Amino acid sequence: MKLATYTADGRTQTGIVVGDSIVATGIDGTMIDLIRDWDRHKPALEAKATAGGGVPLASVKLEAPIQRPGKIWAIGLNYADHIAESKMETPQRQVWFTKAQTSVNGPFDDIEIARGTMTNDYEVELVAIVGKGGKHVAAADAPAALFGYCVGNDVTERLWQHAGPQWSLGKSFDTHAPMGPWIVTADEVPDPHALDLRCFVNGEKRQESNTRHLVFDIWQQIEHLSTAMTLEPGDCIFTGTPGGVGAAMDPRQFLKAGDVVRCEIDGLGHIEATMIAEG
Repeated sequence: MKLATYTADGRTQTGIVVGDSIVATGIDGTMIDLIRDWDRHKPALEAKATAGGGVPLASVKLEAPIQRPGKIWAIGLNYADHIAESKMETPQRQVWFTKAQTSVNGPFDDIEIARGTMTNDYEVELVAIVGKGGKHVAAADAPAALFGYCVGNDVTERLWQHAGPQWSLGKSFDTHAPMGPWIVTADEVPDPHALDLRCFVNGEKRQESNTRHLVFDIWQQIEHLSTAMTLEPGDCIFTGTPGGVGAAMDPRQFLKAGDVVRCEIDGLGHIEATMIAEG
């Protein structure tokens, strides 16, 4: 099932994407509320999806599926080619940073280049959405802890990222965590470690890889994070980006106002944004 958060006629709600249409779930609350009570809601939503109807997808505004995640965690240096282009060694332990809630952005909304910054970069990523979650989740049990997957762009301000040993500030500018266009539930993603992903800037392919090349796979990521904290419904995990980022090009190619960035993952859809100067 494809589940989206959308706005129509001034109301923001959750919906089921069926072909070129979207059907309101009729469930009060946010996507996090839906995920938290998924076992109870699933039969009725499956029936709605089968019945069809709804309104044209093109007539609504798609929002980030999870508008205010409780936690956003992202792993760094998790594809071999990205590690090589970063001129760093393969980590022996997972390298994590956070992205602020206020960095969340809709799948087709503009991305701001903040005042005084000039080294904005793109990073296409598979985003895992926590379902049941839990604490001390073993890698073998991790699939049952996840709800689904979507496309993400871990937009990064490189000078801020490398201004100190902690990356989170450079990763947390407003609008710098676009996600979507919807969540594809885990039961429709047979193997999240076999997905092709790509990023284009103004139609030029910059990144292309497959999630089978993750250094630490998603199950290992869940085990590691849940050792430290309880993972909760709706938490978002950016699982790593492959090589091809602008900072590694010669000469470097950072994003500028007017650039169009498209990130796509086979079977999950795509997100696309225009870079704009902060007002």
